[in-house]
Amino acid sequence: MKCPICEKPVSFTDPEMPFCSERCRLLDLGNWASEKYVISTPIESSDDENFKPDFDADELDLEDAE
Repeated sequence: MKCPICEKPVSFTDPEMPFCSERCRLLDLGNWASEKYVISTPIESSDDENFKPDFDADELDLEDAE
């Protein structure tokens, strides 16, 4: 596994896992605190009803996908 901040290898037994160090863990926390990362809002059911695909499903060649 790689550290999400610096991409150095991290062992699953590392106490800072998934980060390689306290520094990377704190950088990640700072990214959340400064709103660099966001969790999107769930899709509302009204959004589903208004969704229009930009392709015709009948034109898909699903046999090649297998």
